[in-house]
Amino acid sequence: MSTSTEFVTWFRSAAPYIRTFRGQTFVIAFDGDVIEEGNFTELTHDINLLVSVGVKVVLVHGARAQIERSLKSKKLKSNFSDHQIRVTDEETLTCVKEANGRLRLEIEALLSMGLPSTPLAGSAIRVTSGNFVIAQPKGIINGVDMLYSGDVRKIRHEAIVQKLEDGELVLVSPLGYSVTGEIFNLSHEDVATEVAIAIKANKLIYLCDQTGISNKQDNLITELTTSEVEALAKRKNKTPPQDLFWQGLIKASEEGVSRIHLIDQKINGGILLELFTHEGIGTMISRDRLEAIRTATQDDIGGILSLIDPLESKGVLVKRPRETLETEIQKFTVVVHDGLIIGCVALNPFIEEQIGELACLAVHPDFQNTGVGERLLKVVETNCTKQKLKHVFVLTTQSSHWFLENGFKKTVLAGLPKEKAKLYNYQRNSKIYNKIIK
Repeated sequence: MSTSTEFVTWFRSAAPYIRTFRGQTFVIAFDGDVIEEGNFTELTHDINLLVSVGVKVVLVHGARAQIERSLKSKKLKSNFSDHQIRVTDEETLTCVKEANGRLRLEIEALLSMGLPSTPLAGSAIRVTSGNFVIAQPKGIINGVDMLYSGDVRKIRHEAIVQKLEDGELVLVSPLGYSVTGEIFNLSHEDVATEVAIAIKANKLIYLCDQTGISNKQDNLITELTTSEVEALAKRKNKTPPQDLFWQGLIKASEEGVSRIHLIDQKINGGILLELFTHEGIGTMISRDRLEAIRTATQDDIGGILSLIDPLESKGVLVKRPRETLETEIQKFTVVVHDGLIIGCVALNPFIEEQIGELACLAVHPDFQNTGVGERLLKVVETNCTKQKLKHVFVLTTQSSHWFLENGFKKTVLAGLPKEKAKLYNYQRNSKIYNKIIK
């Protein structure tokens, strides 16, 4: 496949996501390592593209690396509690404020650049920041006074939402302000979680120092439900800081953030690869399963057409009038994965002969050999039982082996309902297969 063909294929496959994401709100969280390692310039390109397609973006940055460097320059030692949470005294707080201030200015500068020959050329991202986070002290934990280390008490979500509606990108630092005017050092993961919940973000994206969540075989788990994350956290016996992070993931998911993504910060274009490709490159967490099988509605016609058009062009499926699709949409079953229709099938019943026709079976190329076709077949068989159909048949030119593997047997034209037999297309010379419904 040529480079141009690959681009066209990718762009077409990304189009449904672009439509879906327009007008949505994403919170993107990353630690100061992204800046330290020089990866933020590439990240700004991806952020700009998100903004260009109509996504409202909130960035929440950390500053651990910068704080450590500031402490070291002043010959101060880092002090952590038994839970490995930084104890922030007055001297440390000074370093925290300095590190966050410099980092915020650097991020704003990088987001504002418009270098020629880059995706940012001619762009004008307006960046805003402010005291969006109200904090409170952590207090004393296991006998240790955490001093100026704090927790998020409240997010000024109305102010953030207003800035986003005004077309601005919002930048949030891991600092919180108390009602008495004190400043507290916060975890950027905690801030990102609370911001996402407060503004009802559609996605919370964490850029991490690893590629998502892996299983026992060290293979990436691309999709998890909230309950599965809870089970994994218990099995892995996380140390306190990691445990707090996992608790944040679970809290965000349970309190309304639709999708949480964990992406390796070292992967150039990682956000685009995760969000605009079917397979992704990280771990996505959702409260419920991403895949659903249901009866089609009129709103699904566009998605069904995108599936069957290429197959009709190749002659794999018989071209059907669009008017017929609209009038018979209730006969269709669709498989929906994260809002995208990835499979469809229709059942045409012949009540008098107690037989049904399986028609228009199509599965998105990226989801073939993943069991989607088998699940659609099972639904067809269940619907045959409900309608008291004793057989189901199919006409096919290129999928004979698949149907044979799934219990169909070859039959002859005389085995079809008379109405269907009259319409048989001898030029296509489709093979006919039948399956008994048990």
